[in-house]
Amino acid sequence: MAVPKSERLLNLLIMLLVQRRPIGKDRIRGLLYAGSSPEAFEKMFERDKDELRSLGVPVEVAPLDPLFSDEVGYRIPPDAFALPDVALTPQEAAVVGIASRVWQHATMAQVTSDAVRKLTAAGIDVDLDALDITGPLLTADEPAFDACWFAVCERVEIAFDYRRPGADAPTTRHLQPWGVVRSAGRWYVVGHDVDRGAERVFRLSRVVGPVRTASTPGAYEVPADVDLRAITRRLDPPARTEHATLLVRAGAGHLFRRDAERVQPGVEGPDAHSVWDLVEVRRRSESLVEEVLAEGPDVVLLAPEHARQQVRHSLEQVLVDT
Repeated sequence: MAVPKSERLLNLLIMLLVQRRPIGKDRIRGLLYAGSSPEAFEKMFERDKDELRSLGVPVEVAPLDPLFSDEVGYRIPPDAFALPDVALTPQEAAVVGIASRVWQHATMAQVTSDAVRKLTAAGIDVDLDALDITGPLLTADEPAFDACWFAVCERVEIAFDYRRPGADAPTTRHLQPWGVVRSAGRWYVVGHDVDRGAERVFRLSRVVGPVRTASTPGAYEVPADVDLRAITRRLDPPARTEHATLLVRAGAGHLFRRDAERVQPGVEGPDAHSVWDLVEVRRRSESLVEEVLAEGPDVVLLAPEHARQQVRHSLEQVLVDT
């Protein structure tokens, strides 16, 4: 079974990043492109290297033996790949903090483990500290996410059952996915609706059951000028907002403070060891619970009650799972 392109690229990235010395083509082929002919390997490897470089990954060519330059290998210098120091405002730091706390994507974690296991089994000296600079970005809990993501990478048409708000039953949709995008705390798949002959946006949380493959890879081309976020904003109906009241620990909750309608400092909070502020803000209903949970113990939701109950249920579920 062929390895999906996205997984192959991630494996190659990890392989070239964690090993301490350049690795030769023959070793790369045996570990990541097993079963491919020499011609197929050359084409895939060159294409994959070019794609990593187009994403800003510095794939370096260096001699396998410092004393001889006739045989070369490949690696990614961690120092060249790492981001420079970034100065953030408190609001920006809050966004980064949320992103770093909520990432739990099992598929990418499995791919990383598989790549490191292959290198270790082959006797290659790996530097696992280098993986600290490849941390993923966001959580994706929707069951349909993986199938849609891989379909986008492989240009595979998909079919799925989709339940619209207020509908009695789901309907089957056929889509040529152009991309997966996150907007207002929700994940969407954007693409060409084959049945309706037009671009469409589908919220992944409304997909019912498994996403099915409906074509071979490379079945279509994505328009060169497509703007996924613009399409999502245009086609997704405006989200409902509601008034929320929160207790926010001093120095925290910048995402809520930035948009606050009112901040009352120095109120009584859930503990006597911290200074708490009462913050009133309007928030999208769908993202309110997620944002409160992401702040951990620094934010307590007081109202609305239905969202407060969702927060309570989520925390109780965590206790059950652990």
